[in-house]
Amino acid sequence: MLDSVGPRLRALRRDRGITLAELAARTGVSESTLSRLESGQRRATLELLLPLSRTYDVPLDDLVGAPRTGDPRIHLKPIHRFGMTFIPLSRRPGGVQAFKMIIPARPEPLEPTPQTHDGFEWLYVLNGRLRLVLGERDLTLPPGEAAEFDTSSPHWLGSADGGAVELLILFGVQGMRAHVSPDAGRRGSAKGL
Repeated sequence: MLDSVGPRLRALRRDRGITLAELAARTGVSESTLSRLESGQRRATLELLLPLSRTYDVPLDDLVGAPRTGDPRIHLKPIHRFGMTFIPLSRRPGGVQAFKMIIPARPEPLEPTPQTHDGFEWLYVLNGRLRLVLGERDLTLPPGEAAEFDTSSPHWLGSADGGAVELLILFGVQGMRAHVSPDAGRRGSAKGL
């Protein structure tokens, strides 16, 4: 099993677009040690694999290619922020991240507080009516509607009617976009916001 670690580490580093020098700076492991580890000239040890596991944000079992055992269910850990719940649906750092977002019902509607940050966001409303404030626009998206936008534009998400809202969100670093193809027969599509 340890013989396949080197090629797996090289493929993971290349998939992430990281150079050996960048990886060495992030992990504290020398560039030459990382190179020998990837080429199979150095045996993988826990001391070398732990910083790589943390840097790549993957379980140690994935680095060594350990067979999956036990419970096949995925145990997602919800994140609670801004009064909302985010359930991560993807585990790979970098690239596009997927979340299920739940906005709880509120008797009193919240006043929008638009925020900005780097990235690009795509969302799809599963249940409820989403209020999307994007710059000067104030939109209501019913179930089945999608929107995509550059998150450097001031934006805010909330309930349009005080009820709970469930949506899927794909978030990517700047320049990474999900492409939405709106139904030509639907009016008021939020595509291209």
